[in-house]
Amino acid sequence: MLKIIQRLLVTVIFLFFNGFIFAQSTIQNTGTVDNVMRSNNKIYVVMAVCVTILLGLILYLIRIDRKVGKAEKHI
Repeated sequence: MLKIIQRLLVTVIFLFFNGFIFAQSTIQNTGTVDNVMRSNNKIYVVMAVCVTILLGLILYLIRIDRKVGKAEKHI
């Protein structure tokens, strides 16, 4: 049991430090995706999708809040 915990801990530590190694690597072509999206006017599509998802979440939270309010009044 102790060996399994040790192996699991070592694996998690290696995975954790592996993320730091990739985070420190430099990207040679910074901003190319952003420039391509702007040049093809697809950045507006991305923004529209993000706004739609955000509005959907807000409306969902408002709807749930109303249902909880009605349930509280009923109790």
